[in-house]
Amino acid sequence: MKDSVFSVQCSAFAALLCFSLVATAATNQPIDLPTALKLAGAQNLDVQLARERLREAQANHDAALYNFFPWLSPGVAFKRHEGRLQDVGGTILDTTKQNYTAGLNVEARLELGETWFKALAAKQLALAADHAVEAQRQESVFLAALGYFDLVKARATTAVAADAARIAGDYADQLQRGVELGLTFKGDALRARGQAERNQLAVQQATEQQRIAAARLAQVLRLDPSVDLLPADNELLPVILTSTNAALDSLVAQALSTRPELKQGAALTAAAKKTRAAATVGPLIPSLGAQAFLGGLGGGRGSSTGSFGDTESVALTLGWRLGPGGIFDSAREQSATARLAATSLAADKAKDEIIRQVVEAHTRVHSLTAQLATLKRSLATAEEAFRLTRERKERGFGVVLENIFAEQELTRARSDYVAAVAEFNKAQHTLLRATGH
Repeated sequence: MKDSVFSVQCSAFAALLCFSLVATAATNQPIDLPTALKLAGAQNLDVQLARERLREAQANHDAALYNFFPWLSPGVAFKRHEGRLQDVGGTILDTTKQNYTAGLNVEARLELGETWFKALAAKQLALAADHAVEAQRQESVFLAALGYFDLVKARATTAVAADAARIAGDYADQLQRGVELGLTFKGDALRARGQAERNQLAVQQATEQQRIAAARLAQVLRLDPSVDLLPADNELLPVILTSTNAALDSLVAQALSTRPELKQGAALTAAAKKTRAAATVGPLIPSLGAQAFLGGLGGGRGSSTGSFGDTESVALTLGWRLGPGGIFDSAREQSATARLAATSLAADKAKDEIIRQVVEAHTRVHSLTAQLATLKRSLATAEEAFRLTRERKERGFGVVLENIFAEQELTRARSDYVAAVAEFNKAQHTLLRATGH
């Protein structure tokens, strides 16, 4: 017990691996943190969904730009009339006639103001979707990091439990041999055997948690859940990813300038402003209408099909729309104004949430730094107490309960230290995520 807790974990890892192979039919697959982070950024379903939403927003922007172009309608038309008809002078007469046309019809109806502002809004929505992809990618990578450290923690906890079970089992076997020789009180042997069985139960529970952590990480990485992921790291060591002396104000400022969620909120607010302008300013800009036909016209009285020749017509209109969808549509203006206010409030809420995340992560990193120092001293104390207790036992002065308590305290100190290291590493990644990295 003179070495660190992790040297003991490594010595028990071979036995633990054999236990895992027997307990599950799943294929073991080692994975390290960089691989997990890359897979999370590429294969995570939430990231793929965000990318599809980006494609949809970009297509909507293209569709808004297409509204500036006229539409074409090539074709052929036939018209026939039989019976009474009123001429331009008002006389009613009987006539039979027909005509046909063939050509190209070009038509455009452009709501200049509304189309312009909607195109600008669509551009901002596409930009917001782009920031949303980056935000989701960062979130997925962050969840993969947390999942990986949960897996490493579960594996280390299993190793600690397995070593405790081995120590307790050896001690129980020694006492049982003493009982058989008539040198040991049977109650002490049963007490030690009970502790060994409890430690074995802890191994089974820790193995269960390791398999669950592997399945959850596989879900984040979108891997086959039947594959039992094993962390490539043999030891759970504290990692330093951020400066522990960085001022909180600088971290908050960094987060507010880099977090993609805030950039997304700004783009959504800009889109809401353009939508409001489309409802308030857009109707004041006149609408432009244009129609042109180029082709031929033929026909005549009765069933005549002759007299076919070139024909063309052009029409231009300029006007305003009053009422619903146009000027004086107060309901539409109020709806756009309320949407803008709600979007701005959502952006402010996201800003407050990000500030809280930074403060919380910063506080947790500093707290866990102090906790690790305390737990490291506690672990050293428990290891020394266990060593002294074992020496007393070997000289024949030890008490059974004293040995059991020393082993329990050592196992608790190891487990607490492993948990604290995992939480410290997760807190480091949480602070990175909070500041937009």
